Amino acid sequence: MAFEAKTQAFSSSIATVTIGTGEKAVKLGGVNVLPFYSFDAPIENAPKIGIEITDAGLEAYTQPGLKEFYAGCSTPAEMAARAATMPGADFICLHMEGADPNGENKSTEECVAIAKAVAEATDLPLVVMGCKHVEKDAELLGKVCEALQGKNILVLSAREENYKNVGASAVMAYGQKVGAESAVDINLAKQLNVLLGQLGVGSDSIVMNAGSAAAGYGYEYVASTLDRIRAAALAQSDDQLQMPIITPVSPETWSVKESMASEADVPEWGNAEERGIEMEIATAAACLAGGSDAVIMRHPAAVKAIADMIAALV
Repeated sequence: MAFEAKTQAFSSSIATVTIGTGEKAVKLGGVNVLPFYSFDAPIENAPKIGIEITDAGLEAYTQPGLKEFYAGCSTPAEMAARAATMPGADFICLHMEGADPNGENKSTEECVAIAKAVAEATDLPLVVMGCKHVEKDAELLGKVCEALQGKNILVLSAREENYKNVGASAVMAYGQKVGAESAVDINLAKQLNVLLGQLGVGSDSIVMNAGSAAAGYGYEYVASTLDRIRAAALAQSDDQLQMPIITPVSPETWSVKESMASEADVPEWGNAEERGIEMEIATAAACLAGGSDAVIMRHPAAVKAIADMIAALV
C-alpha cells in the first residue's frame, strides 16, 4: 500500500505582528503549523533573525570575529549600519545594558540619544532591549517609544512589575510594539498577555519573550515552555497564547563559561570564540525548533548558520 501523508494544518494561527516600516518591515508569526512543518501548510512568515548590538559599542566585544566585522565602527549607530549588511539580518536589536543603575547607569537622555542615532543609521526594523532593571526600563523604554514615534519599533520587555507603564507608553501612547517578558512558565506568559490585553493592547502589538537560557543551562525548561505555548495556541486555540515568540539568544550564550573561559584556563576546550559560536548556534536552533518566531543573535558566523538552517527548512 502506498504511503499517504496526512497533513495537520490547524484552524487556529499565531497572530501576525509587524515591526518596522516600508519595504524592510518584517512580519513575525502568522503561522498555523508546528515549527518548520512546511509539509503541512505553507509557512508565509519564516522565522526572523535580529542582530544584537550594545550601547557600549565595540568595546563590549572581545571576539576576533566580531572585532573584524565591526572594524572601523566607533559608535553604536555605525555598528547598526554595519550589522544591517550581515547576511541573514532581518532586524537590529539595540541592547541598553549600560542603563542599569547597578552598572554604568547611563542617563535616560543619553540612552534615548543612542537609540535615535541607531534608528537613523539603518532602515531595518529596530528592537530596543532594556537593562533588566524594572524601574529604569519603565522610564527608559517609554522615552524611547516617544522619541522614535512612527518607527514602529518593538521594545523588550514589559514585565509583570512594569507592564502598565511600558505597555501604555509603547502601544497606547506612541503606537509601537511591546514584548511581554515572563520567567519560563506558560501560566505566567498567559497571565501577562491577559494583563496587557486588559490594558487595551491588542494581540497584533504583543510579542512574547517567554524566557531564555543557554543550551545546557536549564534549557529543558525553556524547551518545554515553548512547546506547551505553541501547542496550546494551535491545538487548543488558546487566543491568549497566540502571539509570536521572540527569544534573546546572544545575551545568554555569550555569558556562560563555555563561551567566556580562556584557552589558557581550559586548553582542552579548544578555541574560545568557536565555542561561543557553537553555543549560540545550538541554542538558537533549539529555540526555533521549539516555536520561537525570532531569535536575537550576535556573531556573524552563528547568524549565517541559522539563516542557512531556516532557508533549508522553510
